[in-house]
Amino acid sequence: MGAPTAAMRILDPHVHCYSRTTDDYEAMYLAGVRAVVEPSFWLGQPRTSAGTFRDYFLSILEFERSRAADFGITHRCTIGLNPKEANDERLAAEVLEMLPEFARRHGVVAIGELGYDAITPAEEKAFVAQVELAMELGLPILVHTPHRDKRRGTLRSMDVLADLGVDPGMVVVDHSTEETTRDILERGYWAGHTVYPETKLTAPRFRNLFLEFGTERMLLDSSADWGKADPLSVPKTLAHLERHGADRADLQRLVWDNPIAFFGAHRLDLPEGGERPAGEGATHSSIREEHVSRPAGAS
Repeated sequence: MGAPTAAMRILDPHVHCYSRTTDDYEAMYLAGVRAVVEPSFWLGQPRTSAGTFRDYFLSILEFERSRAADFGITHRCTIGLNPKEANDERLAAEVLEMLPEFARRHGVVAIGELGYDAITPAEEKAFVAQVELAMELGLPILVHTPHRDKRRGTLRSMDVLADLGVDPGMVVVDHSTEETTRDILERGYWAGHTVYPETKLTAPRFRNLFLEFGTERMLLDSSADWGKADPLSVPKTLAHLERHGADRADLQRLVWDNPIAFFGAHRLDLPEGGERPAGEGATHSSIREEHVSRPAGAS
């Protein structure tokens, strides 16, 4: 499945670049991806100390942003405590305490991923605390919906948000499928859709949702991580939609205008003319001194 004949400008609003290779960045750029948002997420192995979160947040705020820029892609991120690790309440308390420090940094465009995994009281406690932080800072919210019992977790997330008085237009409820998109849109939230064939949506399944609901408050993402994910699933899905008669203007709205409208152009602060890829012989981000963080007090 190839990309459209003339690549569109794409902002993938949910991709875990931390887990991808530089070859992926190059392929994404060639397929039209010019900007990405990387949500904080679970790394697969449970973290055992708050310091590992600090290092991870710095990595997606600094090094990953530079690594993406080497390939002409603007990188932004969201900061949050993922629901799976919220169940370690001792660790969660330490991470929640440090979130305001990172959430105020340039390049942070939302709080997330947050929400439910197993739909436990500990997850809800962390969810509420982070929603309150987002409201205090005026930041959008990126909600993760569970792989199991998705509709119950989605409805519970929206109920909590409503009880806290959150503006639905400031929230994207992500990983939506056929069982949740209508509920999300009818309550005024943005619906995020992940094309990740083994656990979420396929391109044909998303096409059915696209035909039913159009582009209003709809987002499309890859959520590419360390699993059997595809960082090119967004351009490939565009190609699938275009081959089946979708209007290019609608597709461009879906993958560029909509994510900018949700996160806010002022927060994304996309460089005019795009990022400038590193030229031949340029020093790669991995060894450029300005992108190497040092502990406080180090010379």
